[in-house]
Amino acid sequence: MNTLISKDGTKIAYTKQGTGPSLILVASAAADHKDAEQLAVQLANHFTVYNYDRRGRGQSTDSSKYTVEREVEDIEALINEAGGNSFLFGSSSGAVLALEAANKLEDKVSKLFMYEPPFIIDDSRPRVPANYVQHLNDLIGEGKRNEAVEYYMREALGIPSEYLEYMKAEPSWKSMEGMAHTLAYDGMIMGETQSGKPLPVDRWVVNVPISVMAGENSEPYFHDAAKSLVEMLPLASYQTLSGQDHSAVMMAPDLLANEMVNFYLYQNPNEVSI
Repeated sequence: MNTLISKDGTKIAYTKQGTGPSLILVASAAADHKDAEQLAVQLANHFTVYNYDRRGRGQSTDSSKYTVEREVEDIEALINEAGGNSFLFGSSSGAVLALEAANKLEDKVSKLFMYEPPFIIDDSRPRVPANYVQHLNDLIGEGKRNEAVEYYMREALGIPSEYLEYMKAEPSWKSMEGMAHTLAYDGMIMGETQSGKPLPVDRWVVNVPISVMAGENSEPYFHDAAKSLVEMLPLASYQTLSGQDHSAVMMAPDLLANEMVNFYLYQNPNEVSI
């Protein structure tokens, strides 16, 4: 993997493949660049794809004190490496991080594609506990990485406890344990947007084209969240991905890539709809 140094000295590792306009892929919680490898392959036919390990994951290093601003600086360093302007893609909480980057970096981001930002804006599913980040940090501080992943799965993703024992037998569980200390990072990115309250009207001021997509088979709260966000952003559109759910990045990279190519390269910014 290639590496670059972010503003605070953190080493960010990334792969670079393809030719064409630059596109940076921002991973979700408990994921590194490997989760989007097949998506990157599909997109490399049209873009120069930067698929990176977020700080504290994979081959990237970390800093002693985390802030969301540091992760935005990581994305800015990648954009600068790519020539100063880029498309962004993010999935789940990574989509919200990408939105934060678009909000802060202004003309360095030309378009943003968000897949299923996990806002909880009503009572359609249980809200994330108010002490979620602190409890994750406490578990990590006690060396309880397995319990931290389980807590994230149960409280943030809403996975029933009876399924977790089966999931622990999968190789991916050990990988998530290795990234468990970064779960609180995504909790900080989400902030109070998973509390069951409406989205804050003044948090994001983004004037670039944005596609907010949810899988056709995903829970209603993903669709409600996407529609609510689109209503707040002047150049945003809401779309569904036929036959898919929250796992589309890994399970349907070809379908997702087709939608991304259409949005980044062919959609007229003036032809957006809710």
